[in-house]
Amino acid sequence: MTGDDLTISPTNRALSLSTDLHITIEEGSQNSEQLLEDENNDCEQLFGIEGNEPESERDDTSDQFFEIGSNDNDNDRSELHEQLFEIQGNDHEMSGNDDTVIDIQNGGSQEKVYPQPVVGLEFDSYDDAYNYYNCYAKELGFAIRVKSSWTKRNSKEKRGAILCCNCEGFKTMKEANNRKKETRTGCLAMIRLRLVESNRWRVDEVKLDHNHLFDHERAQNSKSHKKMDSGAKRKMEPTLDVEVRTIKLYRTPGTDIVGYGSSNSYEGESNNYVDVFKRLKLKQGDARAIYKYFSRVQLTDPNFFYVYDLSDEGSLRNVFWIDSRSRAAYSYFGDVVAFDTTCLSNNYEIPLVALVGVNHHGQTILLGCGLLADETLETYIWLFRAWLTCMSGRPPQTIITTQCKAIHSAIAEVFPRAHHRLCTSHVVQSILENMEALQDYEAFQMILSRTVYDSLKVDEFESGWEDMIQRFGIRNHEILQSLYEDRERWGPAYSKDTCFSGMPDFQNGESTRPFFDGHIHQKTSFEEFFEVYDIVLENKHQEEAHNDVESRDLNPILRTRCYYEMQLSKFYTKDVFRKFQHEVAMMSSCFSITQVHTNGPIVTYMIKEREGEEILRGVRNFEVMYDKAGAEVRCMCSCFNLNGYLCRHALCILNYNGVEEIPFQYIFSRWRKDFKRLYVPDLGSNNVDITNPVQWFDHLYRRAMQVVQEGMISQDHYLVCWQAFKESLNKVRLVADKQNQVQAIHDNPVINSPSSIYKQIGLCFQDLSRI
Repeated sequence: MTGDDLTISPTNRALSLSTDLHITIEEGSQNSEQLLEDENNDCEQLFGIEGNEPESERDDTSDQFFEIGSNDNDNDRSELHEQLFEIQGNDHEMSGNDDTVIDIQNGGSQEKVYPQPVVGLEFDSYDDAYNYYNCYAKELGFAIRVKSSWTKRNSKEKRGAILCCNCEGFKTMKEANNRKKETRTGCLAMIRLRLVESNRWRVDEVKLDHNHLFDHERAQNSKSHKKMDSGAKRKMEPTLDVEVRTIKLYRTPGTDIVGYGSSNSYEGESNNYVDVFKRLKLKQGDARAIYKYFSRVQLTDPNFFYVYDLSDEGSLRNVFWIDSRSRAAYSYFGDVVAFDTTCLSNNYEIPLVALVGVNHHGQTILLGCGLLADETLETYIWLFRAWLTCMSGRPPQTIITTQCKAIHSAIAEVFPRAHHRLCTSHVVQSILENMEALQDYEAFQMILSRTVYDSLKVDEFESGWEDMIQRFGIRNHEILQSLYEDRERWGPAYSKDTCFSGMPDFQNGESTRPFFDGHIHQKTSFEEFFEVYDIVLENKHQEEAHNDVESRDLNPILRTRCYYEMQLSKFYTKDVFRKFQHEVAMMSSCFSITQVHTNGPIVTYMIKEREGEEILRGVRNFEVMYDKAGAEVRCMCSCFNLNGYLCRHALCILNYNGVEEIPFQYIFSRWRKDFKRLYVPDLGSNNVDITNPVQWFDHLYRRAMQVVQEGMISQDHYLVCWQAFKESLNKVRLVADKQNQVQAIHDNPVINSPSSIYKQIGLCFQDLSRI
């Protein structure tokens, strides 16, 4: 039995929790206790938890665990290394069974203990989920019933259900005259179940508090428990004197759309069960795959950054890493960042998270990766702080995530000044998934999309939402209410002043694709992931380089005679210019400009736009403010904040006021084809201690990489840089040759000191940077 496939049973030596309650953990070896003790000691040696041993001894210990070579002992080292980090053993690895069964010995008989429900528990079937909650209720002393359930549209397949305490609600008006004793108290205790992609049933909402006393005798006589007892008796062997039930609890710390995140609520009777999930879930070979990748990259990328998080016991919990190119890219494109948790929310084998930005082509770029043991507030705070540390403490202006209370709290803690927004398309999709049972589902889908994406003002959204919930009778839908309360984070009407720099998450029907989409799947292992990781990044880098060349040589066919189009064809990259070109072409759909208000140099206009190409289609009004003194223009559609270029309405107002060229402040520098980028992290100032060889290396490396990046612009740049490198190398060698002149060294040793050579190299790089 593996460490992660934790089984608590009465078969081995016990860890006593009370006088009559014993819990034991079965390990895969007779020497399991010694193995765990050895592993903890090895972890301390490996991670430097105990730092008193000599440096040479630490090096030897590290080699024992991590050395990658072709000698005969390599396999032994690999096995020992994997034992050190392994959370899953060998007994169940081949079967792939990832479930946890909790058995407890109470007194002399064996029975199951059902821990309280938490968000993220999953079951093989609806019946398993129902039986689990029913058994839990029986032990506590209450009964349950199905409050509601829903099926897939045009199908009898059940998609979700709410199981509640049978004291929920009150008598109806029709039942008021019934002489039957009132047993309902309006109790709110319940669990909400939902069928997820893995064809398992997940608990996505839990309410534990009851407003009444528990009555075991009355609960035993309830319909739910009588049905359970009769079914259990038919299946039991006659020789058994105790009821035996098994519930499988899967490790799925998923986040529901309401945003409760995962929960670790098994306090008290099952703390060991919780501890298993507070460490990174690794199978055989996973730890070595992580180590091999980090070791290899560090040899070729000196500015590669990684950090790991250890538990108090020395177990590996979380890992974060970022390469030098991504660190440098953040300084150019780190204003808006999306936090991708696709692998976590979809229960991938590898618990990967990614921080993603958008470059000057509108192409997604990677700004950091992490492997997380769970989805708790503590974990997210650790991750964001690790990321912020390697970014020199500069937070993003806007960060976009899925809805999760733990993530929200962590962002408020680590990035208090950042604009935190939720991905609108994900919220809309979540609403639609929970409304599939509506009779007029297609009409609801259309009205929801129109309300969310077409509302230009807050009051338009509010009135549209009110009309929608009233029309479809969904005012009391709990998930919808929760999302509505958080509307300022995902409603486009509330984010007009937030800069999104072309991130598509707030546009109708668009969302940022997962960065590794199409390259990893639910069963991708750690080893497979790190094999494909470099390939994905290389493809992205080549795509960016290809787009750079195409944009530099761009000579687009103009669609209009408007000078604005010709002006920005000289500045913008290919893909961004095509989007702006569409706005210029759509200026023809705007008409009837009316001045509605004047306040000094600031004039407010109302411009009409015909929706669609047909004349009889609808007409919408857009309010545009124009400041004649500062040549500033602002449209209520907020296209510039959303996409980084002016909309058709603003362009019409500029043209109406005789502005021949788009003002410079509206030519977004991040979209320019000549945008200068040196993918070398800025690690500090140029103040170098010339007596410190470490600072020599750091400074020279940064300056050299700047020259390399400039040399990659074109073939001419490359040839010039290559010639300059050869000349610089000759100058440096001339300094070194003087060391052979013994007499000169005795006469003036300062001339040929290492610091003198460093100065000569620095002067060479100064010459190179002027090329």
